[in-house]
Amino acid sequence: MANHHPLRAHVIAGGFPPGQPAGHDHDYARLRLLEFLQEQEVPASVGNDFHDIDRWLPISKLLITYVAGPYPDAEQTAAIRKWIEEGGCWLGLHGTSGGRAARVEGQRQRRMVKLDHHEALGGFFLNHPPVRRFNVRIGDAPDSLTEDLPGTFEVIDEPYMVELQDPENTRVLLTAELGPDTSPPGFGFDYDEDTALMPDGKTRALGYTRDLGKGGVTYVALGHCHTPATNSQPFVDPSVDPEGKTPPVLRQTWETDAYQTLIRNAIGWGMRH
Repeated sequence: MANHHPLRAHVIAGGFPPGQPAGHDHDYARLRLLEFLQEQEVPASVGNDFHDIDRWLPISKLLITYVAGPYPDAEQTAAIRKWIEEGGCWLGLHGTSGGRAARVEGQRQRRMVKLDHHEALGGFFLNHPPVRRFNVRIGDAPDSLTEDLPGTFEVIDEPYMVELQDPENTRVLLTAELGPDTSPPGFGFDYDEDTALMPDGKTRALGYTRDLGKGGVTYVALGHCHTPATNSQPFVDPSVDPEGKTPPVLRQTWETDAYQTLIRNAIGWGMRH
């Protein structure tokens, strides 16, 4: 990899299998991300998965991923990590902390498999209860990421359970007091232990940042969006709808001023790191 990274970005947004939404409106997320990049006059390339990542890393300073299913294999992850260590920055959003889900014998639920890219990203998705309304608190992170953000803001989103992979070297950017997993029986993914819940028994990390060599990684779990054609939520928490009916279009987080500021800040962080 070259040591010099041109000031451009590569955006990966897509589901699995290829061409399928996997429960998310990737077209909307992709468009919004490109709009945010255009605001800062950052040229960008786009992809639907990681299969040709080695073509784009050498000519990019920032990698932005919004995916539901696609993940880099061991070789691609090694290339991403080397690129970061040489000065690149990875902004992972929402389902980036997921990946491959394995079948569990005798159960309908699947279980997420921890792979190489989770170590590089610094986070591993376990599960999420139904979409709910909750407050997000800004944590300890560089000013470049938290500038102009309120102390707290409200979202309607999937309450992610993300296990930090390198807590000693990670600065927590976003938290929420979501408490223990409230998933109804059979909902979501199977796991042995809730390793994402912090010691106080109520707080979860929903965003973090860490340096890696000359570059860095920032991950934000927020950002679920869907349309009637891409929705896979069977129901939502009563905090969203008293009858549990899933909104046909859900983009509330993306429409929140604080989230937009956060994404703008994260792009600036990545381009100037």
